Amino acid sequence: MPPGPPLPPGDPVSTVPSHLAERFQATELHRLLGLELTEARPGYACIAITTGPATLSGVGGAIHGGVLAAMVDIAMLFALQATLEPGDQPNGTAELGITYLRPVHGARATAEATIIRKGRSLAYAEVSIFDEARTLCARGHTLYALRRADPS
Repeated sequence: MPPGPPLPPGDPVSTVPSHLAERFQATELHRLLGLELTEARPGYACIAITTGPATLSGVGGAIHGGVLAAMVDIAMLFALQATLEPGDQPNGTAELGITYLRPVHGARATAEATIIRKGRSLAYAEVSIFDEARTLCARGHTLYALRRADPS
């Protein structure tokens, strides 16, 4: 069963595990885009973007569609990271699709990723992107390749 929606703010379970927070913060792209990992637990992650001139370069001053696609990929990765088992080796995004439903305007947007199914070689995730008013603006999906570590 997929994980539920985000936990209420202040809930002690809603914190980001330190190893994931460190990995997220160590990635230069996340800093350049103004991204923050706000929640991560097995099968679920939420990231937020604080917009600026570089990201508000889409049609009509909206967040650029390529930035939204990157958010789909990044949110999925952190939802998946928390589900990896010993021997699971990340092997890269095999497929990413996004449907833009409406422009994303404003100072902040969030992407919420849920791992729908994780097998031995592929994981499938769905991602929803919301504006500040929690209006659904885009839906994404990914397939992520996994492989098993060599036992030797």
